[in-house]
Amino acid sequence: MPGLDPASPAPGGAPRTAGYEIERELRDALGGGGPVRIAGVDEVGRGAWAGPVVVCAAVTDLSAPPVLRGRGDRTVALTDSKLLTAAHRAAFADVLPGWLAGHAIGASAPEEIDEVGMTEALRRAAVRALEALPHPPDVVILDGKHDFLRRPWRVRCEIKADQRSVTVAAASVLAKVHRDGLMADLEHEHPGYGFADSAGYPSPVHQRALEESGPTPHHRLSWSYLDDLPRWRHLKKHRDPLAGEGQLSLL
Repeated sequence: MPGLDPASPAPGGAPRTAGYEIERELRDALGGGGPVRIAGVDEVGRGAWAGPVVVCAAVTDLSAPPVLRGRGDRTVALTDSKLLTAAHRAAFADVLPGWLAGHAIGASAPEEIDEVGMTEALRRAAVRALEALPHPPDVVILDGKHDFLRRPWRVRCEIKADQRSVTVAAASVLAKVHRDGLMADLEHEHPGYGFADSAGYPSPVHQRALEESGPTPHHRLSWSYLDDLPRWRHLKKHRDPLAGEGQLSLL
């Protein structure tokens, strides 16, 4: 909304748009008057039954983020991708790469998720994104309260950072649009699973296809949904916690 402080709640209880409150606090605390390179990191696909988990790392120069034209004289500000329409996400994804100081995508495929578990797969995807940035960040803002990155990365965890931080909001949008595109492409390869609509998350169409045809090569075979599919339960993979990371047994 024109004239609205980006970090303030919108009238009527609408979700607030992303601002630079967290970034400026980090800059003041760490910069000592000098520049601080801050990366916002967000993921998509953690709870899906099929497809990769995708992480985006985004860096800004703390300038005003792009704003989209809405209906009439309204504008659409950058915020958590889940709070934007698909059309607005796509429009932001077109302009964000040219505005950001840097961004990169990392992913972990279903096979890797089955092999090492989601937490480690998520960490690997995030590290791939961070290491692909043009310059390594001084600090990383993670959405949520759990630091899955760990050392040597300097991390600030913030709940709802995708609504509060411009860098995390940008990462949220780019990660979701990227992954949604990947899953839409799989719809042509495996029609009937609803990948274009559900992006690999459970849906009635997806569940019916699994019952009738079983998992595709893009499904996560260590997920518990297979326990409810008697015809395909034998395909479930189990990680052996005593065998060390990366060990799988097929039971």
